[in-house]
Amino acid sequence: MTTSHTPKKSLGQNFLHDASYIERIVQAIDPRPGDRVVEIGPGQGALTLPLLRRHGELTVIEFDRDLVGPLAEMAAPLGKLEIIHRDVLQVDLTALAGGERIKLAGNLPYNISSPILFHALDHAAAIRDMVFMLQKEVVDRMGAGPGSKVYGRLSVMLQAYCQVQPLFVVPPGAFRPAPKVDSAVVRLVPRDPATIAIADRDRFAHVVRAAFGQRRKTLRNALRDVCTPEQFEAAGVSPDDRAEQVDVAGFVRLANA
Repeated sequence: MTTSHTPKKSLGQNFLHDASYIERIVQAIDPRPGDRVVEIGPGQGALTLPLLRRHGELTVIEFDRDLVGPLAEMAAPLGKLEIIHRDVLQVDLTALAGGERIKLAGNLPYNISSPILFHALDHAAAIRDMVFMLQKEVVDRMGAGPGSKVYGRLSVMLQAYCQVQPLFVVPPGAFRPAPKVDSAVVRLVPRDPATIAIADRDRFAHVVRAAFGQRRKTLRNALRDVCTPEQFEAAGVSPDDRAEQVDVAGFVRLANA
C-alpha cells in the first residue's frame, strides 16, 4: 500500500494487510464475468485492488473522505472504479443495482456491522450474495441455532431471509492496527422470495424484537402486548418457552398468526 492513512478509531477502521487472507476473501467473493460487485468500506484498497485486477470493474462505498483520493489513484491503472462517497446506510442498494442483482462484499466496521446487515436485508431482493468480514462473535451470532447462548434477534432475522454460511476465521495479526478480537468471514445468500413465508415484514421484525428484548422472560410475558394465547396456539409455539428456544420457522408462524 502506498498510502500512509492513519486508521480512525471513531470509524472502527482496522485495515487488512495479510496477503493470504486477502486472497481467500477474493476467492470467496468469486466475481464472474458480468457480475456487478459492490464493496462496502474499501479502506486502503486491500480487497479493492485485487478485486479490480481480477474483475476489471468495481463499485465501492466509502465514508472517509481522506481515503477517496488515494483509492482512485491506486485503482486507475487496474480497471474501472466507481467511488460513492457516502454513509452506506444512506445508499439505496436496490437503486444502485439498477434492475440487476449485485454481489456485496466488505470488511465491515465493528461499530456499525449490525445496522449494515439490517440495511442489506432491506435490499435483499437486489442482492445475489454477500461476503463480509466481521467480528467473529457477530458471525457466531449470525449462524447460531435455537438453544445456543448466542442465538438471538440477529440470528433469526438473518436466517429468515438468507442462508448464513460462516467460512473461516481471520486472526488479529492480519490487520493494522490489530483488533483485540478474532474476525471471521461469512457468506449470506438471500433466499428465493417465493420461499420466504413472512406475511408482513414489519410485524415479523416487531415480534422478534419484542421476544428477544426480554430474553430471560417466557414468551407469554415478553409478548404480552403482542400475541394472544390463541395466536400462540395457532402458531404451535409454547408461551412457556423463552425466545432462544424457538426456531426461525416458529417466529414466522407466530408473526403470521
